[in-house]
Amino acid sequence: MSDRAEIRGAKLHWLAGKLAALLMRVVGLTLRYEVNDPSGQKTKAKEGVPVIWIFWHNCLFASPLTKKRYSGRAKASALASASKDGAIIESLVASFGVKTVRGSSSRRGVAALIALKKALKAGEQLFITPDGPRGPRYELQPGVIKLAQSSGVPIIPVRFEHSSSWRLNSWDRFYIPKPFSKITVYVGHAINVPTKLDAEEFERYRKKVQNTLNGSSHK
Repeated sequence: MSDRAEIRGAKLHWLAGKLAALLMRVVGLTLRYEVNDPSGQKTKAKEGVPVIWIFWHNCLFASPLTKKRYSGRAKASALASASKDGAIIESLVASFGVKTVRGSSSRRGVAALIALKKALKAGEQLFITPDGPRGPRYELQPGVIKLAQSSGVPIIPVRFEHSSSWRLNSWDRFYIPKPFSKITVYVGHAINVPTKLDAEEFERYRKKVQNTLNGSSHK
């Protein structure tokens, strides 16, 4: 690919992200929110305490809108893939004041882990979709457990329920909430992952976080 084509592609990805953010803001003005936060994680979010927020990939539409309401100006970074789709996500979340770390388990994985740990050390909050970027849907990849384990920062699972939405025919069955619908946000208790775990214990924590995210309503 020529330099000119790469520049054109980068501009198109940036524009696609900005248009998606605009759509989200317009729809977001009509949405109703209900937040269930029994452990009071909202306070930590507003104070900018470093935490690892996780939610499923198909709830990406609702998450930046929730971040704006929830943690305000707290410094935050999101993990996005190193692919073209990741470039669009980078442009989109920047519209909501969130920086991006690019990488996944298959590309730039080690570099991404180092960058995420650096962000946490600087006091930033992280937003990660642990079944992304390609699934399987609702299956938590081990990377987020390794990150919590090595950084000592807790994971906070966040689950979204949509009263009415469109579902895309994508691998994750992506949710697009319908205007004037309701989004219910369930914020779980913080999960701390011990630094020393054998393989069996590690898998137990992975399943614990996965089951918390899945709740009883995902399809």
